[in-house]
Order: sequence, then structure tokens, then C-alpha cells
Amino acid sequence: MRKITLSFIALLHAGLALGQSTNNAYKFSEDILHKINNDSTSWKYQVGATELSFSGYYKQVLEIWDKNGARAPKYNKIDSSFFNNYSQLNARDYIIDRSKNEEIIFINEAHHIPQHRIFTKSLLQGLYDNGYRYLGLEALSDKDINQRKFPTIESGYYIQEPEFGNLVAEALKIGFVLFGYEATAGKNGKEREIEQARNIQKFIENAPKGKYIIHCGYAHAFESDYPAWEKALAGRIKEFMKIDPFTIDQTMFLEKSDEKNESKFIGLNTNNYPILLRNKDGNIYTGNKAVNQTDIVVIHPKTKYVNGRPDWSMQGKKKYTLAQHKISQTPLLVLAYRKGEFENNGVACEVVEITEQKVNRSLFLPKGNYKIVIKNKDYEVVDQFEIQIK
Repeated sequence: MRKITLSFIALLHAGLALGQSTNNAYKFSEDILHKINNDSTSWKYQVGATELSFSGYYKQVLEIWDKNGARAPKYNKIDSSFFNNYSQLNARDYIIDRSKNEEIIFINEAHHIPQHRIFTKSLLQGLYDNGYRYLGLEALSDKDINQRKFPTIESGYYIQEPEFGNLVAEALKIGFVLFGYEATAGKNGKEREIEQARNIQKFIENAPKGKYIIHCGYAHAFESDYPAWEKALAGRIKEFMKIDPFTIDQTMFLEKSDEKNESKFIGLNTNNYPILLRNKDGNIYTGNKAVNQTDIVVIHPKTKYVNGRPDWSMQGKKKYTLAQHKISQTPLLVLAYRKGEFENNGVACEVVEITEQKVNRSLFLPKGNYKIVIKNKDYEVVDQFEIQIK
């Protein structure tokens, strides 16, 4: 489900063409909030939350997103049966095991929640080992990605977000072939779903042997009838290709800035990993509607914060603390890039804001070589240096 209008996306892409030196995809929270407060468009909170996610301001992402309107969920008998009698399954393990007998997997995301991209990334190696070779990204508009081997800020609007860039980088490192499938600009609703499906179908019919992962937004992963579009993308693939895709939803249970508006299902997950629920009859919870839209629904654990940072953004990474003498002024933006990528309009893999009130000097990075770039309040580079994380 597209949350930002195509005309807005077109303007953003035009700005991205200016390059790293003139485009500031990563901004101070104060500047983003100022822009939201002075924006008169109906989609300002959606855009604002997304831009906040690019620079890692997760708490503020939830607060701004919920200004669209958040209310407490309602429950029915199906929900109650899972509340009272259920077992928990490790979502990643279940997906990897089931993928052995599948050909096409659809997994969705909420565009303002980087955690969803981290989960998709966590699946990649296991899926590759099970024969998956192609990763289709709704967000991708980069025809050179497979040759260049890393994402740039021109690769796609959402791909500017560090965890999306990390997802793309990991897929390329493992050996996936990436492809975009977005419809022609101006297509919406039913027309867009059909064109996207035809684009995927054409790619599959012309690709060498292998299995496929499709990472998309929101309802595009729905495979049953969907009134707004008649059928969503996964349903169109099912119709056109006569293949029943394995569909995974991450968007049913989203965290809220106010706990009273969160689903009780989130509270059932007390682990540090995403789960599925299975009742005593062996059925996996897929939602409380009569028509189930996806094969499984992933329930992420509630975010815990460490010095203001979400715990899931640190998993599998090592802590790097910026030397005190590097902070000659505030505010500062500290950005980490994979070595050689900053100079080529690469996507930052970590962003930290330092202010007088919030002196957080820690970055969390996987093993590798990086360039650290420090920008002042005017977005001028005031320092840059290389580090190695062992």
C-alpha cells in the first residue's frame, strides 16, 4: 500500500540525482520536525516519519506516524482462542524450513519500520542455501545495482534508509540477483498491481533457474481478494502464473507511541526474536478476518531501548565509540559508510545524532572497513576517517 504519493516520490528522485554532495538524505531531527510543522500536505506525517527513520530516530518515528490517527484495536473469538491456548514458533526458523518446498516468497514491510528490513535480511542466507537466487524489491529503481555491488542514494527512495541499504548490500554479498518491478509512474490501484505482477512474471520467465523472494510494502503481499484493488500483487501473481506464493505479513501488529493503542499480540512475544503463534489445532495465526490474506503473520517483540537506540538495531553488530576529541562542536551527524561507498553516493549503514543534550558517541556496525563522516549543523563535512571493525 503506497503511503506517499507518486508526485512526491518523483520530486525526491529528482533531488537524488544531484548526488551526495548536495543531497542530504540524513538530517538532524530538529530540521525534519521543523519541516513537518511547516508542511500543509495531507501526507506530511507519513513522509516525516519516513525521513526520521532514515536517520535512526525511531521513537520520534512512532510519535509522528501515530499523528495519522491511532486507536486501540478490537478483538474477536479467533483472537481469543490464540490468547488462551497457543504455542510460539521462531518465525525465522519456520520460514527457512518451509521455504524448501516453496518457489516464490512474498514478505512485506511497513515503510517507516527499519526492523522489518532487518528481519528480511536475517532470512537471506538460509533462503539462498535453499535455492533462492533472486530478490525483487518494490523500492528498487537501479538498473546497475548488480554490477556495482552496492546501493546508492539514487537506488530508490526507501533504500536510502540504512537498514534497507544494509539489506541490499547483504543480498549482493551473498550472491542474489536483485531486480525492481515497480509500475509505470502514474499507475495506481488495480492498474499498478497488475503491472507490477506482469513485471515480476516477465523477469521470472526470462531468468535462469532459481527461486524468488519479493520484498514489498503492506498489502501488496496479500493473496486473497482485496476490494480496493480487486486483487493485490501476490494475488495477481497467483492468478497469472498459477503459482501459490508463500506470503508473510509483518505489518499487522505495529508498535505505537502509546501502548494503549498497541495490539495485545505484541505483548505475547517476550522473546528477543520474531515469532508465530500456533493454536492447539496446529493452525498458525493469520489474522482475525474471515478471509486470511497471508500464510503467516510475524509478531515482532516490543522494542527495548539502550541509550535511546532500539535493541534490534544492534543485534549482530559491534559497538564503536567515537573518540571524545572528535566532538569539537554540536550538533553533529555521525555517519558510517562501507569503505569506498561515501565517495560514490553510497547509502549510510549507520547514522547517529550528537547534540549538547544527547552526547551519544556509539555506533553499531558489523565486521568490516568503514569511513566515518561527521557533518555540522549546516551539513558540511567537518571530519572523515577510516576504521576497521574486527
